[in-house]
Amino acid sequence: MKQAVLVLLAKGLKDDTIARRLGISLRACRRHVSELLETLGAHSRFEAGVIAERRG
Repeated sequence: MKQAVLVLLAKGLKDDTIARRLGISLRACRRHVSELLETLGAHSRFEAGVIAERRG
């Protein structure tokens, strides 16, 4: 699930759009985004997308 969130996050989608596309609650989506930012060591959503793209 986190990989799917990350892919959509890297595309610049907002939390509510990501949640709708994946069929999860907005709260669950925000939790996934928060955990991804922490795991990647990113300080912003944009930075998380850049890091993810670099890592493949």
